[in-house]
Formats: sequence, C-alpha cells, structure tokens
Amino acid sequence: MKGVLFLGLFLFFLVPFSSSQLVPAESRILFQIQQFLENPPVLQEWNKWTNFCFLPQSPSLVITCSGNHITELTIVGNKKSPFESLKSSSPQALSGKFSIDSFFTVVTKLSSLKKLSLVSLGLWGSLPAKISRLHSLEVLNISSNFILGEIPSSIVNFKNLKSLVLARNLFNGSVPDLKGLKILEELDLSGNNLGPKFPSLGDHNNNLVSLNLSNNLFRSEIPNGLNKFTHLQNLDLSSNKLVGPMPSFLFSLPAIQSISIAKNQLSGALPGSVSCSNNLKFVDFSSNLLMGKLPACLGSSSRNRTVINVWNCLSSTSTKSQHPHTFCEKQAIAVKPPPRTSDEKEQSTVKLGVVLGLIAGIVVVVGAVGLLIFFIVKKVVRNRVEGYKNDSFALEKNSTLSKTADGGNARRTMRMVSLGLPPYHVFTLEEMEEATNSFDPTNLVGEGSQGQLYRGWLRDGSVVLVKCLKLKQKHSPQILQQHMEMISKLRHRHLVSVLGHCVVTYQDHPNTASTVFIVLENVVNGSLKDHLSDWRKRDVLKWPQRMGITMGIAKGIQYLHTGGVTGNDIKLENVLLDETLTARISSYNISLPPKVGSESPLAGPDQFTSAKEAEKEDIYQLGIILLEVIIGRPINSQSEAEDLKLQVETALAESASKLRDLTDPCIRGTFAYDSLKTTVQIAINCLEKEPSRRPSVEDVLWHMQYSIQVQEGTTNSGNLSGNQSGKLSGKLSGNLNNKFY
Repeated sequence: MKGVLFLGLFLFFLVPFSSSQLVPAESRILFQIQQFLENPPVLQEWNKWTNFCFLPQSPSLVITCSGNHITELTIVGNKKSPFESLKSSSPQALSGKFSIDSFFTVVTKLSSLKKLSLVSLGLWGSLPAKISRLHSLEVLNISSNFILGEIPSSIVNFKNLKSLVLARNLFNGSVPDLKGLKILEELDLSGNNLGPKFPSLGDHNNNLVSLNLSNNLFRSEIPNGLNKFTHLQNLDLSSNKLVGPMPSFLFSLPAIQSISIAKNQLSGALPGSVSCSNNLKFVDFSSNLLMGKLPACLGSSSRNRTVINVWNCLSSTSTKSQHPHTFCEKQAIAVKPPPRTSDEKEQSTVKLGVVLGLIAGIVVVVGAVGLLIFFIVKKVVRNRVEGYKNDSFALEKNSTLSKTADGGNARRTMRMVSLGLPPYHVFTLEEMEEATNSFDPTNLVGEGSQGQLYRGWLRDGSVVLVKCLKLKQKHSPQILQQHMEMISKLRHRHLVSVLGHCVVTYQDHPNTASTVFIVLENVVNGSLKDHLSDWRKRDVLKWPQRMGITMGIAKGIQYLHTGGVTGNDIKLENVLLDETLTARISSYNISLPPKVGSESPLAGPDQFTSAKEAEKEDIYQLGIILLEVIIGRPINSQSEAEDLKLQVETALAESASKLRDLTDPCIRGTFAYDSLKTTVQIAINCLEKEPSRRPSVEDVLWHMQYSIQVQEGTTNSGNLSGNQSGKLSGKLSGNLNNKFY
C-alpha cells in the first residue's frame, strides 16, 4: 500500500515538471547570463537541477514561461549606479572582463521575451543596436546601471513596446525619434545626461501615461505637442534647463495627476484663466523664473491639491521664499533661447544687412567719443580703487568696483597676510638632510602618489613638514625655479604656506632636475575631518565655530583663485585647524610643470578653459564641506552628496523643523535659523550639477558674511534657539535674493 502511494505521489510531481521544462537551449542561455553577470547573489542558487519555470517569484527574480519558452526575465541585483543613494553601498560596475555586446548577443536568443528587466547589475558599455532583435518585447527596463553613449536608434523597432525605462545610467546625446513607438505607455529616461533637444514623441503617442525626463540636460521649450497626450497622468521634467513660458495646457490635460517641472529656467507669467484638471493632485514648479500671480486653481485656495512654487518671482503667494521681480527678469534675459529655424535665420540675415549698413555709418562718429569716454572712466575707476578699502563683502555681484578692487588689492593682500611667517628660503640638500635627520623613517609622516612627507626641525627650532617629490620626467631647473617663485608668494592665514624649497639636479645632467623638496608649515591641531569624526571634538564645534571655519576655507579659495591657483584638493582631510580653530588649506594645486620647456609653471594647454572649470570644481568641493559641517559627518561619495542635497533642499522648502532635524545634534540650539538657512542655500547653489550655474567664490563669501552677521545679531539679542529665530530685514533679504543665481 505504501509503495502504491509513493508511486502515485512521484507521478503527480513528475508530470507538471517535465511538461513545463524549458527547451535545453534556453536553459543554457540562462547559465550563460549567470556567468556574464559574474554570479550575482540572486542567481547563486542555480544549478543543473534547477527547473527555471517553477522558481518562486520575488522582487529580485522573475522567470515566466509559456510553451517551454521564457516570456519574462527580471533580474534585480545589488550593484548601485552612480545615481543611487550611498545608504546601501558604493557604486560598482561589472569587471573589465564584461562585454555588453556579447552579453546581449546571448540575451537576444530568448526570442519569445515580452518583458526584460535588468536592474542594478553593474552593466557597462554602449547599448548595442542588436537589442532590437527582441521583436516581441513589450517591457524593457535596464535602469540603474552604467550604460553610456547614445540611445541606439534601433530602439524604435520595438513596435509592441509599452514600457521603456533607461533611468539612472550614463546615456548622453540626443534621444532618437520615438514617433514609431505608437503604443508606448511609460517612458523613463531620468538620471542621465541626455539633451539638449526635447525628445520627439510624435503627435500619435497619445497612449503615454507616464513621462519622466528629469535630471538630464534638456534645454529647449516644452513642445506644444504634449497637449495631445490625453492619457498622460504623471509628468516629470524637473532638474533640466528647459526655457520659455510655462505651457498652461499641462494643468488641464484630462488625465493628469502629477506635474513636476522644478529646477528649470521657465519664465514669464501664467495666464489668469488657466484651468486645472479635476484629477490633478500634485504640482511642483519651484526654482524657475516665473512671475506674476498664480491662477486660482494653483493658489492657496485650491483644496486636495499640493502646489510647490518656492524660489520663483511670484507675487501672490504666502511664502517668503521668492526672489524679487528683477531677479527673474535678469535671469530670463541671460538664458540663451533655443536655436532658430532656417526661415528665421534667412529673415534675420536680411535684417542684419540693413542694420550693419546703419551701424557702419554710426561707428565712425561714436568711436572717437567712445575712446574719450573710455579714458575718462578708466581714470575715475583707478582713482576710486586706489582709495578703496576691501573690508566688506556687501557688494553687488556685478559691481565693477568690487572686481577691480579685488585685483587692485591683490599685492597688498599678499603682503598683509604674510605677516608672522618667516621669509621664504631656498634650502640646500644638506639643510634638508639635517632637518629630517637624513630622512629618518621615524620622521615619515605619510606617503602618497606624489611622494613622501617627513616631519623636520629647522635650525631655529621650528617644526616643519618636508614634502619630497621624485620627478619622473625631465624638468629644467630654471622652469622649476620660476614655478617655486610663484608658489613662494602664496602666503595667507587660511593656507598652509610653503616656507621654502630645494631643487636637486642630476650630477651627470646638471640641466635636469631629479627631486624637489617643499618645506611647509606644520599645523598640529588635526584636520576638520578628525574633528567631525570624533564626537568629543565635534561637540566643541558649535555653529559659530563652524561658520568661522567655512568662512576661512572660502577666503583661502578666493586667495588661491586670485593667484591663478585652481583645481585644488578641497576636502575635509585637507583642511587643517590650528590652535584657534582657524582653517588652513593644506593641499592646494602646486603640481609641477609637465615637461622641460613648459611655458607656464602652473597651467598647461588651454589654461583659460581648464582654469574656469577648475574654479567651479573648487566651488563644488566647498559645497560638499558646507553640507558636512551642517550634518556633522564626512560625505563619502558624490551619490551621497546628491542625496543629501535633495534632502536639505526639500526640507528648506517645507519647514524649519524638517531642516533642523537634518542638522548635527551638536549644533542644535546654537544657530540662528536664518543663518542656517542662508548657509544651506549657499551649499545648494555650490552643488549645482551644471558648473556654470555655481556661484563665484566672491558671491559665496558675501553670503557667508551675511550669515555670520545674522548669527551675531541674533546672539546679541538673546533670541537664539534651535528653531526659527531672527527676522530678515527687507533690505538684507532683497540682497540675498539678488545675489543667488
């Protein structure tokens, strides 16, 4: 009896498994995919006994079969892309052995696939055009990987495609014409570098339900063709560079539920007659250049609808988080309009000929007058600069006097800040050996890619650091001498200054240098990173101390930029604190000239462009440090910085309590809210994704000085608390809004 029962159970389980078994070719393909993906945890249980069609489904793995063929393959790994939050792990791609072309050659052999999702698997390389061989595909999701280059135009061959998700990759360039995807319902291209032209979606793609193009580089007007997307429910175009007016038809699309167009450059005023769909629940058009009054359906009277409108120039809102009207006017003028059509160019050419004829007659007359005015103005400005004392940062951003004064006082500043330091000295090799006890290993402080760092003692008893740079390329001693002479002038209270140097040449090649020793100040109180990483030291740094430290860092950066030193390694560990908690930047760009005969000891080819980019990179790093002193801990990657920036930006727009909750508990109760708010806004502006939109170091200093003044004023009034305190005067508030751009 037991034998019959056992046989019955065996036959019961045998029949469904055998009848649903995959064809052997597709089983082999799955094992190949496992190898290509370097055996991720979600696939590690696969073996030759695995019946793929009967695997339990999970959020990380779904395999669906029909007719002994795979129709759905979903694999979600744990490798985070650069756009993911750092809360789980650092970004990681597959190894150098991975070939995306070979991988998709194998995947496309699953010819019956209708749904393919390959998410967070570390895929890298350019997406091959052969992916279009999956002619039955209805859903394609390859988000959160490292796929780069342009989106292949062959993607429009998916005639049955309903969902296309390529989010959080490294795609760039223009989006191919997607008119052919006529039944597409979901399109998500967010978190890439696509642009500048808005994607062509056609007038017949009215099946689209969700469109997400956020966090890209689209720079054009929002096309009017979107008014035909009658099924569109969710629209996200935030964090781009979209220009022109806000299309009012978006709010009245019949099915629309959510609209986010924040962080663009949309300008003008919304018509008062704008109507909103009854389905519309959420609207965010913050951080644009919109002016005038809000339509009734987007105003405070609208119920059951969330509308975020901060950081525009709107006049009919209850929130104070708006720029003045002049800010949006200036910024809208500065925004470059979209490229003109060929007809417009032809008309412009005709008009240009007429205008040039008129101008030619005027220029001769105006030229002489202009030269006279130039010399008069030059003399007046020079006289003003000579009597100007640069003791305030409260200057208009575009002030000619401010910029001229900075340059005119550069030499005087350099002399002033060098007080208290010994004169620059050119050392001999014997002096270097004496100072370091012949480079005794016990005096070795650290070693990096550039060389070794030793602690040393000069003959006057002062402690110094000696950086030893072994030169791998041939360098002329004359060029090195020029280079070191420029470095010798970098004396500032917020820099770890260079006190001297020693150049050693080859004995058999006296015209070629082999080693450079750079003698630096020794700052003994540790780094800013040490203070934020140790709870005892961190507790000493209350808000006023942190503001003083970051102010010092910004002043050091300004001084370096004035001297043409850009691309500095501005990080927590490279900011040292002396006994008075004064910030001292220790690792600024003193890189050696690239080779013998280099014309410039500090800059390489295309130095103007490189310097501008490097300046903005320094500003970005300053923004990171500002975030770190606010939250009270180091930030370990760019992805974490982006995540934190979004959190503080959201909290800033929502409420004082939410912003306070993000701050380091050690500083709560020690800051004036308006001081904190200003510093947060500085950090957000410094961390703009587009370098050209980041403020100059002069703008940062102006607002940091303002933040300190607010803090001191609130402290003196006895109204200090961790909650919102202190009120902005109209004048200072106006200056603040005018300054940020």
